[in-house]
Amino acid sequence: MNPIMILIPVLLPIIGGYGIFLLGYKDDYSRNIYFETVVVLTSIFTWIVLLAGIHDPLKVFDIYGGFSLVLKVDGLGMLFAGMVSIMWPLVMLYAFEYMEHDERKNSFFCFYVMTYGITLGLCFAGNITTLYVFYELLSLVTIPLVSHYGNHESMYAGRKYAAYCIGGASLGFFSLIMAVVYGQGGGSFIFGGCLVGRYSYTAMRLAYLFGFFGYGVKAAVFPFHSWLPTAGVAPTPVTALLHAVAVVNAGVFSVVRLTWYMMGPDLIRGTWVHIVCLMTAAFTLVFAAVMALKERHFKRKLAYSTVSNLSYMLYGVMLLTPDGLQAGLAHMLFHGIIKITLFMCAGAFMHMTGNAYVFETNGVGKKMPWTFVFYTLGSLSLVGIPLFCGFISKWGLLMAGVREGSGWAMAGTAALIVSAFLCAMYTLPISVRAFFPVEGKDLYPVDCSVKDPTWKMLFPIGTFVVINFVFGCFPGQIMHFLDMIAQGLL
Repeated sequence: MNPIMILIPVLLPIIGGYGIFLLGYKDDYSRNIYFETVVVLTSIFTWIVLLAGIHDPLKVFDIYGGFSLVLKVDGLGMLFAGMVSIMWPLVMLYAFEYMEHDERKNSFFCFYVMTYGITLGLCFAGNITTLYVFYELLSLVTIPLVSHYGNHESMYAGRKYAAYCIGGASLGFFSLIMAVVYGQGGGSFIFGGCLVGRYSYTAMRLAYLFGFFGYGVKAAVFPFHSWLPTAGVAPTPVTALLHAVAVVNAGVFSVVRLTWYMMGPDLIRGTWVHIVCLMTAAFTLVFAAVMALKERHFKRKLAYSTVSNLSYMLYGVMLLTPDGLQAGLAHMLFHGIIKITLFMCAGAFMHMTGNAYVFETNGVGKKMPWTFVFYTLGSLSLVGIPLFCGFISKWGLLMAGVREGSGWAMAGTAALIVSAFLCAMYTLPISVRAFFPVEGKDLYPVDCSVKDPTWKMLFPIGTFVVINFVFGCFPGQIMHFLDMIAQGLL
């Protein structure tokens, strides 16, 4: 198949999103059909590209002096693209009900759909220049989504998000320059590293450190994490898909590219830079879990949980072993499934009750049984209970740390265990509150009109719960695929 096919899933949602202003839909039905069609077609073309086995790079155009935009499909890109192509149509369906009373639907769905195409461009980036361009575009196109409501809190969140993400990308620019100068093919991604020729090891390691923290901003690594809980003011479809999957995983994805496909693990392994990055990830995953335990706002609690779990992934990547990379990528996939479930349950609760704090869930389980059964199942998976996919990736990370064997890796392993206990403490009590409120604290009497949302919300949530269970019980095929990526075979 012609490599130019890679452009279709990238450009279709970008053009389709902007097209809403030309078509000017006024009624919800026509608008919803239009956007769901664009998103479903994008997912279909994405899977055509993935299944066709297109391995030849597509050079879109040269910029200047070795800088060029190149798209290519490899194993890592297939994983990320496959994730978002399954999740986006389902969360769009959820968004139609959640945003039904919003006054600026055209603007919201325009940027929401355009983000899909830019995320796919990041997935299929064939060199560091292309990755950097789409990384920056992802920041720019999601700023209007974070500040969508236009009130003081939303505008502040948008400014903070922009400052952190664009500032982080400027740190990553140093690694971009080094890769273009010293990288094979102008920084083309090659498993094991693309650096060739003579260069200063000190300068390259410093460039890697800048890149780790720069791209790590989207992965909410400490001390650049606070934008993520603040961005929780965005509509729940944004926090569910972009700030639990696409945007934050773009940060992890970029760190994987930087570590395993650009600089190469051999350049970093055993150095002070390796220790700094590994311990930063270990500290962040415990620190954020403590912050989640303290947080009283439902979505912000889940946002701090996301900060913690993103550093689970970074910890696996920074072990610099194939086992660690496989487990880190597994957690990227499985955490996305889990957290999108939890965010959509929190959004359903907020949408149907108008409440937003944890104490306000007291007794709501009897009024919204499906929502909070799904929430409970997702929480059990996030904690790492067997039969759910969260157990698979967390166990893999634990074993990878033990096999690596160094004192720093064992310290990170201890951090994983502590964080898992904290995770149980900040997720499961919400289920207890919902179904077994303390006597006299039930906020939802029998005559209360609160109920579960319609199928547009429940169907996507239930689908992710089923996927969660299937991967937890039958992880063999997906773990084999991830192992092939970690071994450099895809």
